[in-house]
Amino acid sequence: MTFRLRLALAAALAVAATVAIASAVVYVVMRNELRTSVDQQLQQQYQQVSSNKVFLLHAFDNRPFPTPQHGPSVTAMYLQLVLDNGKTQLASNEPSKVPVNSKTIAVAARTHGPFFANGEVAEKPVRIYTVYVGSGETPDGVTHGAALQLVRPTDDVNRTLHRLQLILLLVLAGGLAAGGAGGALVSRAALVPVRRLTATAERIAETGEPSERVPVSGRDELSRLGGAFNTMLVALEESLDTQRRFVADASHELRTPLTSLQTNIEVLRRHDGLDPAARGRLFDDLEREAHEMRDLIAGLLELARGDDPSRERATVQVDELVENAVHRARSRYPQLTWASRVEPTVVEGYPDRLERAVWNLLENAGKWSREGSSVDVILEHGELVVRDYGPGIAPEDREHVFDRFYRATNARALPGSGLGLAIVREVAEAHGGSVAAEEAPGGGALLRLRLPLPTNS
Repeated sequence: MTFRLRLALAAALAVAATVAIASAVVYVVMRNELRTSVDQQLQQQYQQVSSNKVFLLHAFDNRPFPTPQHGPSVTAMYLQLVLDNGKTQLASNEPSKVPVNSKTIAVAARTHGPFFANGEVAEKPVRIYTVYVGSGETPDGVTHGAALQLVRPTDDVNRTLHRLQLILLLVLAGGLAAGGAGGALVSRAALVPVRRLTATAERIAETGEPSERVPVSGRDELSRLGGAFNTMLVALEESLDTQRRFVADASHELRTPLTSLQTNIEVLRRHDGLDPAARGRLFDDLEREAHEMRDLIAGLLELARGDDPSRERATVQVDELVENAVHRARSRYPQLTWASRVEPTVVEGYPDRLERAVWNLLENAGKWSREGSSVDVILEHGELVVRDYGPGIAPEDREHVFDRFYRATNARALPGSGLGLAIVREVAEAHGGSVAAEEAPGGGALLRLRLPLPTNS
């Protein structure tokens, strides 16, 4: 079943339920009104006959009593007297006995008040009003109380109610049909944005190009859905563009060391008679290019794995990572002085990624520091600061040094892939932190890696 059909059916059922409830209320109200009208007629009839109690004398001596003037027979009503001993007496022109029960006798004995009841006389539905009318003495000398039963046939009321039921059923059927038709029209109009959204999604799935947008107007929920879908398309398009640029940049960066490797291998193959010094230089170049390719591939893998959802966070002792990285940097760059000040720092994150980010910062500082200079490494309040005394970072390069494959003008002659600081930014953002490059006082570069500390720290 389609969503449009379900929506139309839901609208039809809602209208039908409303009409059904309204019809039921109308029916109950009309039934009560009609019954009230009948009861009032019976009470008025009693008022007419209660002033003339000559019929009581006939009732107590077991003779049919004459119908009182303005009596009930002219209004199609029955009259019956009931004594407290259960004996009954009809008016002289009434054809059928009226049912008597203990409650009726209790009224005649004046132990129960007047009441209305539904019943049948001669297999016809009637409404009965039973009321006490007085007492008298029978021929055997015993005094008895008497109750009068006024009976009105309710055929006309039942016919009216039956006609009302038919009318209300027709109204219910019409409401159901109108609700279905209205629901179909409403669902057709309401689902236009959804159909547009579906068509756009299908075209994007077919072409693979998320550049198309869904027309959005208004502020309703479907318009918000269209706006959210367009936002998702923008993010998807940016992601695909980033992916394409990443692949293109990675291909370009890999081409350079591969070309150099290929050139050196061809030289070695064609010139077997090279002197040992030249061959040594070629092997040194091959080794350097191999290391550069290895670092580039490692960086690419790190960036590719950065958003892996299967990784689990753990408690990381950042101060230990920094101390280990400083120890490693002293071995890698023995010509530099590494000064560190580290305070205990714990964060929630990925240990291997944080270790890579810390090492990249230190390696960057070691690569740019002049021989005999120093590098300051400070970790406090969740912030790692690495300051070198090298040439520093030009103002026009500071905004780009953390971009993938970006290399400043004065760095293009040096080995490197342009991914080290990009990885640092990726790691910082993955942990909810940030990274920034500044000019250090007195010259050199100052890089800050900020990591959010646990709330209970």
